[in-house]
Amino acid sequence: MSLANKPLAGVKVIELGTLIAGPFASRICAEFGAEVVKVESPDGGDPLRKWRKLYEGTSLWWFVQARNKQSLTLNLKHEDGREVLRKLLSEADILIENFRPGVLEKLGFGWETLHALNPKLVMVRLSGFGQSGPMKDQPGFGAVGESMGGLRYITGFEDRPPVRTGISIGDSIAALWGVIGALMALRHREVNGGQGQVVDVALYEAIFAMMESMVPEFDVFGFIRERTGNIMPGITPSSIHTSADGKHIQIGANGDAIFKRFMSAIGRPDLAEDASLASNDGRDLRRDELYGVIDRWVGSLPLEAVLATLNAAEVPASRIYSAEDMFTDPQYLAREMFLSAKLPDGKAFKMPGIVPKLSETPGTAEWVGPQLGEHNQTVLAGLGYSDEQIAALKSSGAI
Repeated sequence: MSLANKPLAGVKVIELGTLIAGPFASRICAEFGAEVVKVESPDGGDPLRKWRKLYEGTSLWWFVQARNKQSLTLNLKHEDGREVLRKLLSEADILIENFRPGVLEKLGFGWETLHALNPKLVMVRLSGFGQSGPMKDQPGFGAVGESMGGLRYITGFEDRPPVRTGISIGDSIAALWGVIGALMALRHREVNGGQGQVVDVALYEAIFAMMESMVPEFDVFGFIRERTGNIMPGITPSSIHTSADGKHIQIGANGDAIFKRFMSAIGRPDLAEDASLASNDGRDLRRDELYGVIDRWVGSLPLEAVLATLNAAEVPASRIYSAEDMFTDPQYLAREMFLSAKLPDGKAFKMPGIVPKLSETPGTAEWVGPQLGEHNQTVLAGLGYSDEQIAALKSSGAI
């Protein structure tokens, strides 16, 4: 599919972000056809280039996070570098940035200045605590947002300290809110007079927004949700169990009809027909008893036998997947959730597929994360700079 046929074709995004939240937001835009110019410091670029597992000195994560983006190096401490950025922003649709509040203002790129430069510009600002409030100037990574937003408090087992999830979920959720806000702002611009606006996303608020019924439960009942391990209090049964061959499975049988099928399938028709267990509130009162029954049944069989019984009874369940499990799973393969790509030296590797699936204008991965400054010539020439001017920018240290 050509870039022109993608849903965000014609949208120009400038990314002034590093690491996770801002770059993930612009990655989503790039996958669906936006022209994304990633502005990086000439001195090493985005630190993500060196995070986690490295291949020939570059992070494999980088090749995914920066796919479909153009890398432009700019020294924003240099006036000529700032002038290039002004030209970029004067014709952009969206700016995505995740600096600490005040940094862009010190460089001369605060909202009032940018709005005067380009009234149509949408500015997505991702930060730890937002652009206002007493904590706005404090540094705040995703881990801090997860802690303040409530996620860390309820994650783990009740007799142990809180734990993190296995990924940088706070940054990623904030990025999703940033993209949602940007698209809403573009829609508003389209139908209501052509003016851009600021999308202000705080990492802790991005997490807080996902906290389900936590707020009303505390306000009405004074109830504080605590860590509960693998179970979901108030939603029974739904937990992780271990099979006879030492493998783990998530079973979610908390629907009334599902519970009856589940109990019948495991040879407990007495529980299936027990009127006190017909609805969720009754089951939750006998939570420990039910989990004991399920633990014993799962623990008596190998995982594949457990899954076969549950699938036949139409009970939602899944093994706990590792990356190895995913690579050979028929569902993953049928949905094209692994894309074939090549590293700079030609080595083939797999990247995650595109989410979501659009029936008419699907996203694609056209190229992997670029080398630092790989698109300097292309981007600058597109702004009207001659070869001589680009050479002068390089020699002066502006790029």
